[in-house]
Amino acid sequence: MEKTIIRDSLNRPLRDLRISVIDRCNFRCQYCMPSDQFGPDFEFLPRSALLTYEEIERLAKIFIHLGVKKIRLTGGEPLLRKDLPVLIEKLSKLEGLSDLGLTTNGVLLPKQAEKLKLAGLKRVNVSLDSLNDDLFGKINGRGVGTGPVLEGIEAAKQAGLGVKVNMVVKKGLNDSEVVPMAAFCKEKGLELRYIEYMDVGSTNGWKMDDVVTKKQIFEMLKDHFELEPVDPAYFGEVAKHYRYKGTNVKVGFITSVSESFCSSCTRSRLSANGQLFTCLFNGNGHDIRNFMRNGASDEEVSQRIVNIWNNRADRYSDERTDEMNKNRKKIEMSYIGG
Repeated sequence: MEKTIIRDSLNRPLRDLRISVIDRCNFRCQYCMPSDQFGPDFEFLPRSALLTYEEIERLAKIFIHLGVKKIRLTGGEPLLRKDLPVLIEKLSKLEGLSDLGLTTNGVLLPKQAEKLKLAGLKRVNVSLDSLNDDLFGKINGRGVGTGPVLEGIEAAKQAGLGVKVNMVVKKGLNDSEVVPMAAFCKEKGLELRYIEYMDVGSTNGWKMDDVVTKKQIFEMLKDHFELEPVDPAYFGEVAKHYRYKGTNVKVGFITSVSESFCSSCTRSRLSANGQLFTCLFNGNGHDIRNFMRNGASDEEVSQRIVNIWNNRADRYSDERTDEMNKNRKKIEMSYIGG
């Protein structure tokens, strides 16, 4: 298959692919899997509905031929998928892939970090929304303290994986943790990324009043730290980065609510059941799994992806306040990851 670079209707290339490998998690936090919606009787996808590792490998090859350079595995909680290092080893050997990462809550990293690294994983993004045990237990809905996550972060570092910490900030809940988290991550040499509370899915009861913007977080930080801006590393980089002056430790902001980055978005997402989504906020997926299972060739699958991407015009964060988007259907985070 001849390699090509594809661009959407707004001239945005396809460079970054998120693959959700499982739709369940060992936390049911209020951001993406609130317990009142995802209780103990919630029916997750049957195993037969999930893309197999062989199907994921095949699709990854096709996406790389279409310009993808970075793949990140997500969930749910990807470390719950059995034998995940087997998939990582398959993907890490693909020619043309420059970065292979994974987003996790970190709880299972102490057991798996070394195997993941040996299989070819390069880095992990670990979710940690507070250093306060009681508050963190409330957020994750399971009463789990920070200890297992901190152990996971340390295990990833010891294994030689790159580590970034993701903190979703919600007004009145954990905004008091902004400065303590920064101090902790600076001391540990960890890049912390503040994520504005987003209206992903339809189950988390999102309201604009709950959002703490990048500007507000920056104001909190500048009273305690001297920060200097860092230039983007590549076109389409989502986080806006700063550096603690006098160090190499960075802090980033993901600002899809207050400062849209739709114009430079180069990302697509493949759900756990093989639906291709061209925007985190778009509930209309395109079936790739059944198309592939019904006997489509690599060339036919590739052309289907090209057609989907070429006709993409997603700009939800630019248009969030428009009347037409108020009742827009959105995919849940448990299916599509971050």
